Amino acid sequence: MNSGKDLNDITQDDWVQKYLPEAWQPYARICRLDRPVGTWLVVLPAIAALFQAAGGFPNIGRLIIFCLGALIVRSAGCTINDIWDRDFDKHVQRTRSRPLTSGQITLHNAVIFLVAQLLLAACLLFFINAYSVLMAILVLPLVIIYPLCKRFTYWPQIVLGAAFNWGMLMAWTDTTDHLPLEAILMWLGAIAWQVGYDSMYAYADMEDDLKLGLKSTAIRFGEQGYAWLAGFYAAAVLLWSLAGHSMGMNYGYWIAMVLVCLHFFWQLNKFNINNRSQSFFLFKANIISGVILLVGAWLGTF
Repeated sequence: MNSGKDLNDITQDDWVQKYLPEAWQPYARICRLDRPVGTWLVVLPAIAALFQAAGGFPNIGRLIIFCLGALIVRSAGCTINDIWDRDFDKHVQRTRSRPLTSGQITLHNAVIFLVAQLLLAACLLFFINAYSVLMAILVLPLVIIYPLCKRFTYWPQIVLGAAFNWGMLMAWTDTTDHLPLEAILMWLGAIAWQVGYDSMYAYADMEDDLKLGLKSTAIRFGEQGYAWLAGFYAAAVLLWSLAGHSMGMNYGYWIAMVLVCLHFFWQLNKFNINNRSQSFFLFKANIISGVILLVGAWLGTF
């Protein structure tokens, strides 16, 4: 496999290094404040669900709470991931310089930081309804166990997708106080979408994961990666289309679905299982998919 350029995910001379006190920098990096792609991929589908659940522009207060929740919970998930994987990360090109595995943060301090993140997330529970509080509690085990899944299953991306997109379900429970089939279909579509784009991400680490005895969808798909990714992307569009039809989304939503299809096709056309840096680039490009979904969900309510 062609390694391409250095895939170390810690960028030197970025805003963290330039503007944050030195003591704060490792904490900003362990919760990925310097790499916000994941946060966008959490928040965009959640906001799309808020638009659909509200039948238009959502309540501003609810929008703020969900954006903060996406940021904090994703950040806590990253800290949990680095705690579980601290002994593996030093052997993976992309993760070898992360704060915990490189010794910039001790395990003790990382755990304290995680507790602080979870307490901060808990404060947001006072601003959502009882149904959504229950939903928030139910997702916590998924967030905690996801990093362990790569040790025993080739499908950790499904667990990640379920947890990553849980905010879509909570958007409905908090807005309408119930969870309709359409919300579940949108969530399942987002899981399929995430299995697709996170598998591209996994291809960037496949060489290192094989050496460490770890599992991923990329390892499961192997040389048939293109067909698997196409299948999951098609499933995402199908599920989103079924949900949109059931919700009575208008033409703006269907234009968005066409654009999502075109963007997925472009990704698949660019995808090469032997090009690690390209796989990482395509993973990040899914922010565009999320933006299209969000805009489509908004326009579809007119």
